[in-house]
Amino acid sequence: MINKKALIIIPTYNEVENLPKLLPVIFLKDEIIDVLIVDDNSPDGTAQWVKEEAEKNPRIKLIKREKKMGLGTAYIAGFKYALKNNYDFVFEMDADFSHNPVEIPNFLNAMDNYDLVLGSRYKDGVNVVNWPMRRLMLSLFANVYTRLITGLPVHDATGGFKCFRKEVLQSINLDQVKSNGYAFQIEMTFKAWKKGFKIKEISIVFTDRVKGTSKMSRKIVREAIVMVWKLRLASMLGTLK
Repeated sequence: MINKKALIIIPTYNEVENLPKLLPVIFLKDEIIDVLIVDDNSPDGTAQWVKEEAEKNPRIKLIKREKKMGLGTAYIAGFKYALKNNYDFVFEMDADFSHNPVEIPNFLNAMDNYDLVLGSRYKDGVNVVNWPMRRLMLSLFANVYTRLITGLPVHDATGGFKCFRKEVLQSINLDQVKSNGYAFQIEMTFKAWKKGFKIKEISIVFTDRVKGTSKMSRKIVREAIVMVWKLRLASMLGTLK
């Protein structure tokens, strides 16, 4: 990938324990990769640690926000940064090692032929480690529900480990994307699909976080339930942007 640039966007809230271990592993995967941390004013000092590291390593970037504003808005801020700085490939990735950095080269290889590559927990069976059965069943149901309502032809529409070609992000009105959590992931993939971009799922193993706490909530689940109907209606009315 001569003269190509990739940006991995990692939203954070209290991830100072994970980032010092994660970033060195990411940077070993490919020299074209930079990392952008979008931090929601973590009280544990995450942003301060990133700022100090960025002064030593130009591959580390930081957006520090004034308060906790949610996953979707963090990624939108990151997407806009990526487009402004002309990155060719833009990743979403968690800070907690639930998304294994070893998979990054597989994403980049797939980007030779596809516009959006999804890390799928369910493409080849169920590849989830350390989740309680209730949460696993909720995730499986959310994906079946999404596929039935929207017709989106993927096994894992709610996953957060993915890579966009910049043209996909340029085609979507990012200011119109208001969702967070599961709903955000569904919305971005659905819009890419409806705009005719080529989507590829690659199998990953998802391992629940070891350090820190999950950001899952009932509000996130409710938002996803409503979002799929909004997407279907917008698609039918031709108002999808």
